[in-house]
Amino acid sequence: MSLGEIASSYAALILHDDQIPVTADKISALLKSANVKVESYWPTLFAKLAEKRNLGDLIVSAGGGGAAVAVAAAPVAAAGGSPAAAAAAPAPQKEEPKEESDDDMGFSLFD
Repeated sequence: MSLGEIASSYAALILHDDQIPVTADKISALLKSANVKVESYWPTLFAKLAEKRNLGDLIVSAGGGGAAVAVAAAPVAAAGGSPAAAAAAPAPQKEEPKEESDDDMGFSLFD
């Protein structure tokens, strides 16, 4: 990521957090007050993004991860058949990580 991209995204987030409309002029003013010099197209790009997408939704979806997919898949399997068929399906087992031993490395802290 470039400095212009990071600085403009932070400026857009600051404006959104303060509930100020995200425009290219306001992003540029915020960057100028912070003494950050960026290419002129970055504030415009982020202002257009804020017009088309809700920044609050982007913030929430950024921390996504795989858990939402697993949760969404469970109701589909349960709704597909009878309650007995859903109960008969085994629950996925979590695999516990194996602990590694330092004995196999051939050295210790006090060698």
